[in-house]
Formats: sequence, C-alpha cells, structure tokens
Amino acid sequence: MMRTTGSLMTGTTPRRMLASRNAGWARSLARMLANCGVQPNAVSLAGIAFALGAGLAFVVSPACGSSGRSALLLAAAVCVQLRLLCNLLDGMLALEEGLKTPTGEIFNDLPDRFEDILILVGAGYAPGFPAAAALGWAAAIAAVLTAYVRVLGGSLGLAQHFAGPMAKQHRMFVLTLFTVIAAIERVMGLPARALPVGLAIVVIGSAATALRRTRRILREAEAR
Repeated sequence: MMRTTGSLMTGTTPRRMLASRNAGWARSLARMLANCGVQPNAVSLAGIAFALGAGLAFVVSPACGSSGRSALLLAAAVCVQLRLLCNLLDGMLALEEGLKTPTGEIFNDLPDRFEDILILVGAGYAPGFPAAAALGWAAAIAAVLTAYVRVLGGSLGLAQHFAGPMAKQHRMFVLTLFTVIAAIERVMGLPARALPVGLAIVVIGSAATALRRTRRILREAEAR
C-alpha cells in the first residue's frame, strides 16, 4: 500500500509526501521506466486502464459463481493497487527523472478523477443490490468533491491540501481491504456485506475530508 506522510508544494506542482516515493524499489522502477523511454503521461493513462479493469471486474462479478466472483474481486483489488502504483510513478518520472512536460499537471490530476469514479462506482455494483450501487455512486461523488476542494484552494493562490482522513490513498486502502474481505465472503458463502461497509466508510470519511480541507482554505483566505 502507498503510505503518505503529509503534503508538499513543489513550485507550482502540489505533491503528496509519500514515504513510498523514497523507497529503493520505487526509485529503481522509475529509473528503469525512464531508461526505457516511458513518459509520465503514458503512465498516467495506464492508471485509467487499471481503474477500468477494476471497475469491470467489480461489475461483472455478480454474474459469476462463488469461485469466479472471488477471483474477479481479487483481480479488482490488484488493479486498484496498480492504479496507485501508476499514480506514484508518473510523478516520479516527471520530477525525479526530469521528464516533466507542459501537460504533465493535467495528466497528473485529471485521470485520478476518472479512476476514482470507475473504481468506486464499479465497487458499488459488485454486491448485486441497489443500496450498494447507491453507496458506490455516493463514494465517487464524495471522492471527486475532496479533490475539488483541494484544487479550489490552489486556484485561489492558496495551498493545495492533501490531508485525510480519506485522501486518495486512504480511499484505495479501505476499498482494497474490504474487497479482499468480500472475496473471502464469497468463498465462505456469506452475505455480501463487506463492500457496502467499505463504501460507507469512504463516503463518511470523504465528507469529513472535504470539510477539513474547506476549513483549512477558509482559514488561509481569512489570514491574507
């Protein structure tokens, strides 16, 4: 899982302070991709592909038997983590490896919104009943709202706050955890309760995150 230690403003480019960015394996992988000529924008687009894979696995899973459903849920969990890996590596390629482009900030941020929607809405359809689907849509809306508040602060010349409790990496950790639990539920023949619980946590946590970030930018605006 990607771990965060706060937020950082690098010139005009806001960045999460991720502990994993300093990990040897991440630096080696970023260097290898750079040596192979991989561009950061391509990695950002790969993140959308993995998010689409996760969303499709979630949506298709109810039509399968227990073993097939469990396999698809585990595949979705892997795709969620690969999406986060792409989100880590595109920034490392752009800044640490010196491959930043004029469109890089757009590719860095906009795909994240599509990825959140694909994954969270898809997860809502995996349990196979309407209330869970509603939670998936609510989680996607709440996730986009947290990002909107962050970017709003930046558009006003204030800091972009990446604080949680339900920032992107937290949302994806919760969803991955409860997706794995949901796969275990299927194997054991238990009711599909894990993913609705996980999505409810994302909704509540994202609302709290949006509120916390809003309070921060209000304080900064008033202190000008």
